[in-house]
Amino acid sequence: MTTESKMTIEIYKTVSKAIAHSHNLDVMTSHFCQLLVAALDIKACAIFVLDLETEQMELLASFGLSAKYLSKGPILAMKSIAANIKGEPVIISDVSKNEKVLQYPEQAKEEGIAAILSFPVVVSGSVLGALRLYHRESWNISEQDMDSLHLLADYIGLAMTYTSLLNAIYSINDIIQTGLPMNIAPRIKKT
Repeated sequence: MTTESKMTIEIYKTVSKAIAHSHNLDVMTSHFCQLLVAALDIKACAIFVLDLETEQMELLASFGLSAKYLSKGPILAMKSIAANIKGEPVIISDVSKNEKVLQYPEQAKEEGIAAILSFPVVVSGSVLGALRLYHRESWNISEQDMDSLHLLADYIGLAMTYTSLLNAIYSINDIIQTGLPMNIAPRIKKT
């Protein structure tokens, strides 16, 4: 059975524009989640960042998930779709049949989540987090959409890296501006 692809070039254009024109990671990832929910006609989307010290997945942005579900407890990287930490995407086409992969399977069912796709967010071989897509029904996704979403997860990683570096440059510039005489401090213009 062939599954129809939903990812189009228009979605890529919109996502690329959002990433290229945003210096605010929170706003950009929030818009990204909204875009994917609408484009794929799914229940929800969330982007997580891996905290290496606590080994927890911290929520960066989400759209479509209830406050109750989002506050269910800490998301431990090795207990919640752990294959992402190894850089592997995970398809849970039916949550009720894959409870061992999830840390909070009962809460997922209560939230009305029937299927989850989870993609690692990777930059330079390091896992930075995960992109998770939630569907209200069992999900058979096309191979093309899987590849496309995996690429989008990589874009998120690049955007996270870019905005972190940009913010570091702004911070350094602010320190230079306030700490050195005006004729010595270089000028970096914020865009």
